[in-house]
Amino acid sequence: MNADLPERILDSIDLGILVIDNRERLILINPSAQAATGWSESQAKGRPYADILRGERELTRLVKDALTRGRSISSPDRLVLKRADGSDLPVNLSVSPLFDRHGTLQGAIVTIKDLRQLIGLEESARSTERMSTIDTLAAGLAHEIRNPLSGIRGAAQLLAKELKAREDLAEYTQVMLREVDRVRGILDELADLTRPRRLKFDRVDLTALLDRILFLERQAHADASIQFILQADPSIPPIDGDEELLHRLFLNLIRNAAEAAGRRGEVRVATRIRPDLRLNQPGGRPVPLVEVIVRDTGPGIAADVAQRIFTPFFTTKDKGTGLGLPICQRIAAEHHGMLQLSSQPGQGATFIVSLPLKCPVRKEATV
Repeated sequence: MNADLPERILDSIDLGILVIDNRERLILINPSAQAATGWSESQAKGRPYADILRGERELTRLVKDALTRGRSISSPDRLVLKRADGSDLPVNLSVSPLFDRHGTLQGAIVTIKDLRQLIGLEESARSTERMSTIDTLAAGLAHEIRNPLSGIRGAAQLLAKELKAREDLAEYTQVMLREVDRVRGILDELADLTRPRRLKFDRVDLTALLDRILFLERQAHADASIQFILQADPSIPPIDGDEELLHRLFLNLIRNAAEAAGRRGEVRVATRIRPDLRLNQPGGRPVPLVEVIVRDTGPGIAADVAQRIFTPFFTTKDKGTGLGLPICQRIAAEHHGMLQLSSQPGQGATFIVSLPLKCPVRKEATV
């Protein structure tokens, strides 16, 4: 067995590990703990553990209890860790005493579990449960509405021919036809949301895809002076995905951002690898996630609206159907990822798409 095996295990594990000596100073911090706390090994080693485990008092109390009483203890609830950059991180914490071979207490081992991905997956699961109920209802409604709608459109076309000479009445038939077509468009979106689709996985260059979409949106909003900015991480390799669906996902988010930003606003799209967030694959190693962040400088989204933003048919737009974001969320889920929103009124909105760098399914799959 290789002598460096313990070190490689600590480097590979997706749990944060801190080792604290009996002088309450940090003597070991593995890469996952560095990612969670925001402290590098050179910055953290030798410092009092209280400098690293900042935030709720329960964090330091658990460590203190293990160091003084020599017993293992875990946090029953989620705790908030204050990272080096000042941001908050939801975590679970476990602390075990560290004894030498003679039973003398030498320090403590702290295990940190980053709960960001878990919280995102919980929300995604709740959304999926809501969607499954809506799918059944929506599919039935779409079928029942589409048939009489075809009859109404045919009748309106015949009426338009009869009233061709009556300009004062012909306008009404055009209104009927436009409204019928609008309802048919909603039914088509509803079908996209509810029917199973066959995914065609291939290698997708996210930077090239986002660049094409931003080029189209710059042309579409040329008269509005909106700034479209792409900040792409050049080290991100192509991911496995259905390029047509991913194009639809990001186009929808970027268009929404442009509408929210308004004239002379800004839409900023960024990509980055998140090695601290990983997707666990059955029978395989955890893979890191890549994030695509779409941020606008609009008015932001109120908390009560944000809670319902992914609910089908919920919309704040005058002509919206309320299906665009639910479809985006489903596309992300079909790629084993998730879509999340971060927003505060007056500070714009940020949508974050998290996708695995290597998708568990490489071949065509029906979802």
